[in-house]
Amino acid sequence: MYKVVVHRPGRHERLVIEEHPRPEPGPGEVLIEVAAAGVNFADCLIRMGLYKSSRDQIGWPVTPGFEVAGTVAATGPGVRDLVPGHRVLGVTRFGGYATEVVVPQHQAFRLPDGLEMASAAAFPSPFLTAYYGLFMLAYPRPGQSMLVHSAAGGVGGALVQLGKVAECRVVGVVGASHKVEVARDLGADQVIDRSREDLWAAAERLAPDGYDLIFDANGVATLRESYRHLGRPGKLVVYGFHSMLAKGTRRAPWLRLLVAWLRTPRFDPLRMTNSNRSVLAFNLSYLFRETELLAEVMGRLLGWLGEGRIVPPPVTPVPFRDVADAHRRLESGMTVGKLVLTC
Repeated sequence: MYKVVVHRPGRHERLVIEEHPRPEPGPGEVLIEVAAAGVNFADCLIRMGLYKSSRDQIGWPVTPGFEVAGTVAATGPGVRDLVPGHRVLGVTRFGGYATEVVVPQHQAFRLPDGLEMASAAAFPSPFLTAYYGLFMLAYPRPGQSMLVHSAAGGVGGALVQLGKVAECRVVGVVGASHKVEVARDLGADQVIDRSREDLWAAAERLAPDGYDLIFDANGVATLRESYRHLGRPGKLVVYGFHSMLAKGTRRAPWLRLLVAWLRTPRFDPLRMTNSNRSVLAFNLSYLFRETELLAEVMGRLLGWLGEGRIVPPPVTPVPFRDVADAHRRLESGMTVGKLVLTC
């Protein structure tokens, strides 16, 4: 089998494809022959050595990747309901960039009929992230207003769709004009194209009293204004800091990171209490031990998928051998939906 290995942090050439012995599933485990693996911005941070949970849980060397789709090749003792030949998607605590992957049974799920492998590989990470942030932290109510940054991306697009499932009014923000229709097609009621208009002037025009919920993975570029544009009460959900890295950067820009860290707003609990606004944050990679929660959420998401209430993000396939190019394209900020490595 082949997998992508990063032996030490750095540029795109650190993504090395290596041949390794085929893994064998142990008790309660499933071996998946991978057809496609999702690419996420977190994978770029792992490569750069900036993803703390990867350093804490794996160290070096590390294989990025949180989601795969493929066919069950073998099962270990005690596995029920899955047999060789079943089409599945798998969620991984890293290690997804590989042609074969072993996961615990509770991290493998049967694919709905008709769902293509590439679309399946693009589904788990963004929708699990969006679901946890929206339903487990923000607790939306019908009629509430949502502002979603990066609304044409993987997680942003999932938040738009789940916001409509929750019967919210969703305002999406995109960074380029070619992404506007994507956000609209996903269900956004209004879309702000910040490449053509002032983001916060438009946001105020669409919600003069502020937003009930704002979802922000940009970091320092928008966090302060996102908080300021909350209503009372209002909740800001933070799940990333993408703007701390320059688009297209080939290495970790340490001076830029330091300046961005110094400029990142600090939220005073006393002022938050008085202003009746909340800030919530999470990292999905720490939640894999929550097996019952994972089963519950994936079951609900796959049910909505089967009913047509949500759809996978738009997918751009990239050959497995071109993994470095996939990272370059993702870091450019011009991609729509999800990039997927095809094996």
